[in-house]
Amino acid sequence: MVARESLILKLEDAIQCGSSGKCAETLRRVTDLFIKRAYQLNNEHIALFDDIIGRLAAEIETKARAELAHRLAPIDNAPVKVIHGLARDDEITVAAPVLVRSKRLGESDLVDIAKTKGQAHLLAISSRRQLGEAVTDVLVNRGDGDVLFNVASNSSANFSEGSFATLVERAEKDGSLATRVGERTDIPPQLFHKLIVQASELVQNRLLITATPEMRTEIQRVLAKVSHELSPDTPAPHNFVAAQRLMLMLHHAGTLGEAELHDLAKSKRYEETAAALSLLCAMPIDVVDWLMNGDRIEPLLILCKAAGFEWLTARAVILVRQGVRRTSAKEVADSCDDFTKLSYSTARRVVRFWQGREAEFREAG
Repeated sequence: MVARESLILKLEDAIQCGSSGKCAETLRRVTDLFIKRAYQLNNEHIALFDDIIGRLAAEIETKARAELAHRLAPIDNAPVKVIHGLARDDEITVAAPVLVRSKRLGESDLVDIAKTKGQAHLLAISSRRQLGEAVTDVLVNRGDGDVLFNVASNSSANFSEGSFATLVERAEKDGSLATRVGERTDIPPQLFHKLIVQASELVQNRLLITATPEMRTEIQRVLAKVSHELSPDTPAPHNFVAAQRLMLMLHHAGTLGEAELHDLAKSKRYEETAAALSLLCAMPIDVVDWLMNGDRIEPLLILCKAAGFEWLTARAVILVRQGVRRTSAKEVADSCDDFTKLSYSTARRVVRFWQGREAEFREAG
C-alpha cells in the first residue's frame, strides 16, 4: 500500500506541474520499476501500473511515447490498456514496436487496427509472428503493394483461400510479389498453377532456383503442360520499397542488427537482406544491390568486414545472392580465408572511399 501511495503521489505531482519533461522522467522511473518487477507482479499490481503509466503517457511527447512502446513491446505481461493505446497511436514510430512484437494484442485488436489505420500500421502488423487468417484477410484486402509483399514473405502468416486468390491476382503485374507468393508451401495447388502460368519467365526462373526439390518438380510439370510459349517480360528490377520501409522501422525501433541480417539472409529474403545491409553499412540500396549481383564476391566481404560482422553472417549474405551462377563450395571456402585475412581497418578505408565516390557521383548528377 505504501508503494501504491508513493507512486500515486509522484504521478499527481508530475501531472499537476504541467511539465511534459517531468512527466517523461517520471514515466521512465515507473517503467523501470515495472520492468524490473514484471515477472513477480500479479494482476492487481499490473492494473496499478496500467493506470499510472497510462495517465503519464497521455502527457508526454511522441519521442517519449515511442521509447515507452519500445520498452514494453517485448514484455509478455505488459499493461494491457497501455499497450492497446500505443498500438492505436497515429504516430507509427510509437505504434510499430507494439504492433510487431507485443503478445498483449489479440487477433480482434489486430483486425480492428488493420481496418482503421493507415498503410504504415498495416506494414508493421504484417511482420508479426503467427498471423491468423482473420488478420491477413484485412491486410490483403486493404494493404498496398508493400504490405502485400511483406505479409506474403511472412512464413508464419496464415491465409484463407480467398486471400491467396487476391495475392495471385495482384501478383500478375508484380514480379517480386509473384516470387514471394510462389515460394509459399501453403498456397493451394490450383492457385499455384495459375501463378506459375501467368508469371513472367524471370519469375519462373527465380522460383525454380529457390524452390524445394518437390516444388521444383511441380513447377516444371505445370510449365510442361502449358501449350503455348509465354512471352518473356522485360526483367523487372527488385522492389526494395517495402523492404526498406520495414528495415527502417526495425532500425528506428532498435531491433535491427547483425543477428537479424543473418536470419534474413539464411531465409533467402533477398530484398530484406539488401535493405538491412544498406542501413547497417550506410551504403545506398542500389550500390548494395549491384554488389550483391556482381560476379565477384570480394566487395561483399569488404562490406561485411567493415561493418564488423562475423564470417557466418558474411557467408549467409554471399549465399543469398541471386546471380545466374551459383556459388561453389570451393568459392565459399576461399572466401572464408580471404575474410579472415582481411583487416577491419583496410575494409573500413575501402568502404569510406566507396562512400566518398558515391557522394561525388550524386552531386555531379
